[in-house]
Amino acid sequence: MVSDHVNKVVLAYSGGLDTSVILKWLIETYQCDVIAFSADIGQGDELKQVEENALNTGALKVYIDDLKETFVKDYVFPAFRANAIYESQYLLGTSLARPLIAKRQMEIAKIENADAVSHGATGKGNDQVRFELSYFAMDPHIKIIAPWREWNLNSRSDLMTFAKQHGIKVPTTRKKPYSTDRNLLHISFEGGQLEDPWQQPPDDMYTLTVSPQEAPDRPEVIEITFDQGDPVAINGETMSPATLLTALNTLGSRHGIGRTDIVENRFVGMKSRGVYETPGGTIWRIAHIAIESITMDREVMHIRDSLIPKYSELVYYGFWYSPEMKLLQSLIDQTQKNISGVVRLELYKGNCRVLGRKSETSIYREDFATFEDDSVYRQQDAEGFIRLNALRLRIQNLMKQ
Repeated sequence: MVSDHVNKVVLAYSGGLDTSVILKWLIETYQCDVIAFSADIGQGDELKQVEENALNTGALKVYIDDLKETFVKDYVFPAFRANAIYESQYLLGTSLARPLIAKRQMEIAKIENADAVSHGATGKGNDQVRFELSYFAMDPHIKIIAPWREWNLNSRSDLMTFAKQHGIKVPTTRKKPYSTDRNLLHISFEGGQLEDPWQQPPDDMYTLTVSPQEAPDRPEVIEITFDQGDPVAINGETMSPATLLTALNTLGSRHGIGRTDIVENRFVGMKSRGVYETPGGTIWRIAHIAIESITMDREVMHIRDSLIPKYSELVYYGFWYSPEMKLLQSLIDQTQKNISGVVRLELYKGNCRVLGRKSETSIYREDFATFEDDSVYRQQDAEGFIRLNALRLRIQNLMKQ
């Protein structure tokens, strides 16, 4: 149901089934101009036909902005400094991209004097929340059109029929009807045959990684250099953020690393099955945890670790631009001041194993930790330490007696 009259809409346009149909639907339903905006955040070949398809479908103008470096530097880096992971498995690839897309979309709306923005997120999913919380954080008065909450096209099969009737070229087929989202950090798959959590994902679905069984029979050893919590070099070669993640993706993909099949809890309240490929991010997080193990104070680490679920939840739910997120990020970044050094890893058939770590800011002391003879630690001191920590336990037992 159409609510407000609009003159010009900026649509977050991927060129996929949903947004291709939405572009035409907006024009027909609102009798308005539509500007299509696509953020290049590492989709690869998916963007090749975006401008042509958008113009052919009726877009007044098309923006395709290269945001790969911004995405990795300003969104992925901060999250990985926090070791962010949702429900112990999801590395937040889609969640981290949405606030960046929404931010640039709002900037374009201002440039083009558009009075509304639109997205292709469904009324059941998380993305509608992520987009719209970001929109409102930047302009509390912006008009938002969410077609999935308005139209009578109730399934992706309906959308495919609409696309065929209007001559819209889309990549989705009835044989492979799952929805995908790809960027430099990951690719996700949802819907279609994946909606049965018992059914194994088809082998030909995977896009970024080889099967671990088909990976090389010999392991590959790499080194990642960190500076204040961020990766800056691979095997001694300094790289930009996006270039480094691309290189890690190539390494992880070759060795079948980063496949995850999970059932997660959406913000709106339902469970959803998703399959993800995050090759470079998986290697990166393992390496980051390894360098932290020799450079971060125990109590600082324990406090930071206690915040990972909350931080990850804020990202997943769409509160990237919230005041609580800014507070958490500031604290997280403070913990990373000494997190510098090199981690050596072995990549082999779906696994990433830490072989070594070293740092000039290391607080690991071999002379304290050794099992050999030492002169810096008095083992007798442990007796008083233990007795003091056991005092309350002893009192509890005495009271029972």
